[in-house]
Amino acid sequence: QVQLLESGGGLVQPGGSLRLSCLASGRIVDIYTMGWDRQAPGKQRELVATITSGEITTYSDSVKGRFTISRDNAKNTVNLQMNSLKPEDTAVYYCNADIESYIGRRHYWGQGTQVTVSS
Repeated sequence: QVQLLESGGGLVQPGGSLRLSCLASGRIVDIYTMGWDRQAPGKQRELVATITSGEITTYSDSVKGRFTISRDNAKNTVNLQMNSLKPEDTAVYYCNADIESYIGRRHYWGQGTQVTVSS
């Protein structure tokens, strides 16, 4: 069984930084695109950033220039470095990945990690 486990969330002041990490584990054959989404209270889930297996990245306009997504293919991890955080970045952040395992290829989601930006 494949699992995604996020870490690194917490409370930070506006202008501060946090680094989120996500580890994919299980009977993994290959990992394709990985990414982060977020969902703020009362709002729809939105895409934050993605990174392909060839390390091509995309970002939402709201985080471009402040967030950086990266991955370590040897360790099956994806990271999100978040700088210059704003109160509107407060949300639950979800790791996700397109993974091929011994039972086939499908999209997986983590349980989420809370990020709160507040003074």
